[in-house]
Amino acid sequence: MALHYDVSAMDLHQITFLLILAGALYLFVSERLRVDVTAMITLAALVLTGVLDPKQALSGFASEPAIIVAAVFVISGALAATGITERLGQWIGRAAGQAEWRAVLVIMPAVAALSSFTHHVMVTAMMLPIVTRIAQARGLSPSKLLMPMSLAASLGTTLTLVSAPAFLLAADLLERADAGELHIFSITPIGLALVGISVPYMLVMRWLLPRRAGHANEEDWMQLGCYRTELRIVEGGRWSTRPLKELQDALGDRFKLHGWMRDNHVRRDLGENSPLIAGDVLLVEASADALASLHDDPGLDLHAVTRFSHHVDGDGDPQLVQALVAPASEFIAHSIRELDFARRFHVVVAGLWRRRGPHTLRLAEQRLREGDLLVLYGRASRLAELARHHGFLMLMPFAGEARRRLRAPLALAILVATVLAAVTEWVPAPLAFLFGAVAMVATRCIDVEQAYRGIDVRIFVMIAGVIPLGIAMETTGTAELLANGLLHLVADWPALAILLVMFGAAALLTQILSDGATTVLLAPVALNLAQSLELPPTPFVVCTALGAVVAFLTPIGHHGNLIILGPGQYRFADFLKIGLPLTALIALVCAWMSRWLWLGGPLWPA
Repeated sequence: MALHYDVSAMDLHQITFLLILAGALYLFVSERLRVDVTAMITLAALVLTGVLDPKQALSGFASEPAIIVAAVFVISGALAATGITERLGQWIGRAAGQAEWRAVLVIMPAVAALSSFTHHVMVTAMMLPIVTRIAQARGLSPSKLLMPMSLAASLGTTLTLVSAPAFLLAADLLERADAGELHIFSITPIGLALVGISVPYMLVMRWLLPRRAGHANEEDWMQLGCYRTELRIVEGGRWSTRPLKELQDALGDRFKLHGWMRDNHVRRDLGENSPLIAGDVLLVEASADALASLHDDPGLDLHAVTRFSHHVDGDGDPQLVQALVAPASEFIAHSIRELDFARRFHVVVAGLWRRRGPHTLRLAEQRLREGDLLVLYGRASRLAELARHHGFLMLMPFAGEARRRLRAPLALAILVATVLAAVTEWVPAPLAFLFGAVAMVATRCIDVEQAYRGIDVRIFVMIAGVIPLGIAMETTGTAELLANGLLHLVADWPALAILLVMFGAAALLTQILSDGATTVLLAPVALNLAQSLELPPTPFVVCTALGAVVAFLTPIGHHGNLIILGPGQYRFADFLKIGLPLTALIALVCAWMSRWLWLGGPLWPA
């Protein structure tokens, strides 16, 4: 079959569209503007030139991919807010063992599973400090573990349809063209195969990974470690009469007990299996998030706040802030008890962070030093007065976010119900995830402000803006034109080879564009090519989306790789050395599995 075409056959709308597309590609690649701004400029150009009408142009904001992506961000935020992702990270750390090969064997499947229902960039960012701590604790090089972790996070998005925008856009295209339907687990066999081959691949190829110490990561220079504070067990609270170990497990590995007071005496005979009794005071170190969680836990009180709350007056709601002790401050060398903040300033010292140096067992006996960071509890008007005091260099909002650990089982139940509703098609997938996100907020697994902050507006707007670009490619006939040109080249090729061509084209383009933009541009071409060949379009569109998502040729092809680039001290060549053979292997698996799933090809080579 040979179809001939020439540029003279192009009409005005096609030429206009190609000019707009060229401008959009330039802005996407050059990054002169943010991707969401570029998407909106492109959208406006398509409307103003008459390529699309207003209804078509705005269809992206009400599209299924945009709704699902926004909902998945909220659900992911709820899993983090309830401490579920943190607990999973701790479990991974315990299971990783001491050997490098075992760490890779545990980390990769676990991270892939985490990415199957969340955004892989969020998973990579969450796992970065955890994996770095695992490496440091075992005397391993972080560069040996961070790249396998990042690759697994990207591969995990192929386990479900909802983890990557590219797959949602591909499903949307097939549905609009009435050319097939993708369900939430339609691509799961391919994803399982990819994760299954990537783990042994990295176990073998890890010898090629550099052994570098890595730079100080975000954990080291942006976070402040642990604060000293004191907790009081509330009478009738959920921790009363329960063993200490349950409290330690709930608060995570960044919670350390330094002393246990009962009846105003330090008890050395009490251990992790001893029951907590109402009125007990625990002398602890806790991370910022754990400290915020403790403040909000109805079964625990910050001991200082309980003792001196009657001194906290003024206007505004009570809140936690951080105050930095200034050089030459009058507070230096005085203990917190001597300074008596509650009576002098009507605020309570709830915790203290010190970079280095000795600590006393009791918080009230700490003698302040220059650079100490105090966690203060008080009302806005009193804190505003204190901010002007020359003894403090500055006051700033407290950095910790409370983990709603009591609601962790509820968050898991909502996630399971959401997935089941989408899989069984009891309700359409977009509504299932939207209802799941609403349920997370309604049940206070995550508060409304956190939910809105968790949505990456840039990705939402980018998806809503590039969907009309794909519609324009179809309606102007440009996709058909390009498909005919490609058909002229591959008309006599076997289906497996054509699938590899579509994967390869997307793999190259995604190095300079996002996976969503790459899919929007190439998926219509794949659709028209399949229809011209009189073959089912689904495998061609899916292979194109897979090429956009799982091509590991360069560090710039995936935002997750950019996150680990500095902490792992990786170079461009490191990604090419590992990624080129892996991408070739992935391409063959994707094409082979797509042919088996949708074209009736063999699962095993004859």
